[in-house]
Amino acid sequence: MFVTQSALSLQIKRLEELVQQPLFTRDGRKLVLTRPGEILLDYARRVLSLHDEAIAAMSSGNFSGPVRIGTVQDFAETLLTGLLAQFAALHPDAQIFVRIAGTAELQTLLERKQLDVLLGFAASDHPTAIRTAPMRWYGSDALADHDVIPLAVLEKPCRFREAAIASLDAAGRRYRIAVESPNLSALRAAVAAGLGLTCRTHIFLSDAEPSSSASLPALPHVACIIDAAATGGEPTAHLANLAAEVVRGL
Repeated sequence: MFVTQSALSLQIKRLEELVQQPLFTRDGRKLVLTRPGEILLDYARRVLSLHDEAIAAMSSGNFSGPVRIGTVQDFAETLLTGLLAQFAALHPDAQIFVRIAGTAELQTLLERKQLDVLLGFAASDHPTAIRTAPMRWYGSDALADHDVIPLAVLEKPCRFREAAIASLDAAGRRYRIAVESPNLSALRAAVAAGLGLTCRTHIFLSDAEPSSSASLPALPHVACIIDAAATGGEPTAHLANLAAEVVRGL
């Protein structure tokens, strides 16, 4: 299945936390399904069957027009490849246009009918929130002990930049902007090089552990949002639904 044992164990653990039931029990060196596991397996098979039915139904009416999706940089690398591949497989004749920008700019473009679907970040109580995620500090723990904390941030406007500064101000911690960039790749490189601490979600650095320093102040949650144009029709709604499925799985 091209999945490592550790990754599969983590997926099983997350699934058991989600349903709040033990799904497997150990029998010698083997894992066997518990009764709740057998029940969930039956549902899973029915879900997959319905999924295949939906794919067949959607594929019978391919969409050939343009569809325009806007996303913040955090989602661009981790989401777009899989999301757009799924959409293109269902609608191979579609024209897909992608815009990478901040959430505020994307919302303006959506209001002007220059986008069909938007993926961005908002306050945790936003009405179109698909899921919420905790903001976390990333970077060298040693930087957290500096008298003046060096920050690596994106250019304004940036929700994560504002949250980091607000939390440090509230805690009475001094800081300085050590690295400022409009690009997430540069921000990631700056953090990896130990030039500054940054505030993001696990979506941004899925392969890195957040800072474990107890001296850093707490950060709020952020909402992942998806908005779609009301006049976009079935293809737009389908793309928005695919995006929501992927975001919920992050």
